[in-house]
This record gives sequence, C-alpha cells and structure tokens, in this order.
Amino acid sequence: MTGHAGTDHPDGGHNGGSLPPGGARPLVLVVEDDMDIRGLLTRFLIHGGHDVASAMTASEVLAILAARTPDIVLLDLMLPRESGHDICRLIRARCATRIIMVTALADIRERIAGLDLGADDYVSKPFDLGELAARIRAVLRRPLAAPVLPDEPRGYSFGSWTFSPHKRALYSTEGVRMTLTGAETDLLLLLWNHAGQLLSRQRIIELLYNAPGAVEERSIDLLVSRLRRKLAHGGRQLEMLRTVRGDGYVFDPNRMDE
Repeated sequence: MTGHAGTDHPDGGHNGGSLPPGGARPLVLVVEDDMDIRGLLTRFLIHGGHDVASAMTASEVLAILAARTPDIVLLDLMLPRESGHDICRLIRARCATRIIMVTALADIRERIAGLDLGADDYVSKPFDLGELAARIRAVLRRPLAAPVLPDEPRGYSFGSWTFSPHKRALYSTEGVRMTLTGAETDLLLLLWNHAGQLLSRQRIIELLYNAPGAVEERSIDLLVSRLRRKLAHGGRQLEMLRTVRGDGYVFDPNRMDE
C-alpha cells in the first residue's frame, strides 16, 4: 500500500527500520506479540487512514521512537520479554505520545498500575474494533503537552502542590513529584479553570473531548478517582476534589482536609 514504506512485517506493519515521514496520516505503534492480533489491528488501522508500525520488544519500540514519534501507541500488557508496564514507563520517559493499553488481564489493579504509569486509556481483550476505533478517536482529540512559551505561567500552586501542565506533573513542597497522565493533566487543568463550579460528568466529557458522549460517564469516574488519589498523596487534601452525589464534581483548591 502506498505511503507505507518500511521493512514490512508479515502482518503488513513495520518494525521501525524505516518509517513513513510525518504527515496527515497519524502513526499508530502497535506493541503486540500475537501475530494474528497484530495483523488484524494493522489491517484495520491502515484501512482507517493511519500509518502503522509494530513492535513486540523494548528495543524495537526504541528504534521506532528514534525514527518518528507515534501519535498513539496500542500497548499489550502481556509481552514475552519486557512487561507492558516496563515499556509504558520507557515510552513515557522519552515522549508524551498517547498510550492505550490493550489487555486480557481481569485484575483491575493491573490496569490501574498501567494508568498510573502514564497510559491514557485501556481496552480489554477480546475487544470490539468499533469500540477501539472510538477510543482511538477520543484519545487523539486530547492535545499533547505544549511547549512553555515565555509569557505562559509555568505552574499553578494550591495546597501543598504546584501543578505543571507542560511537564504533566505535580510537585509537592516536600519534594514529591507525582507524574500525571495526559488525561489526568487535561482534567486537572479543566478543574482549575472551573474551580468552585459544579461540573456534571457529561459537562466534563463535553469540555475534555469536544464531543458529548465521546466516552462513558464511568470513564470520568475512574479518571477522577485516579487524580484524587494522586492529590491525596500521604492522606491529605482528599476534599479538594469533591463528589456531589448524583450531580458531578467540584474542585476547590483552597479547601483542605479537616
């Protein structure tokens, strides 16, 4: 297929030896050791208008990252050599690309661990291709961290935290650095800009994704839970992000635990 120059895998993807240059087509990196699933994803993504690279080891991922930063990574958690968590950490140390975990693991703790390492979303195996496409579209709508411009604030201070959206991190006065995922960064910035206001789940979805119904309300609950856990590091400041039962959430940066 034209526009896909590279060293082809049998499934039609690329192993990172030579990748198509950046252009209008988003590049999806598929990190998956199952040949059948990798082939299915590659064909589906190419048909959907994406460039595709594939890998199943950390060294292959590094080669691809050195050649071109993917727009999004589909990352299997169960790989034969390094774990998906290890590769997620490796990717996050090098770039701010979006990451969707693809996992057969039923244990919610494993999924949370991946999200805490910097993944933006996850889908469960066996997955529906239509759902996967919707999640890819939703995650791609989130802006990547932008460079800091000279006249832009470098951080927002509240409680014992300084929030740096451009570094996707929280810094405490005790020297703790709490890394945020892209989705957590977007949510915290949204809450900061609407501090003191009651935001329903649907309103958060509209503001975050620019599209009503882009994700399920349950996804917002999980995202809020992850952010609240990071804000409450050490057991403090749980009340800064309050749940109003049945209505939504309120962020009050000046409120502390009593």
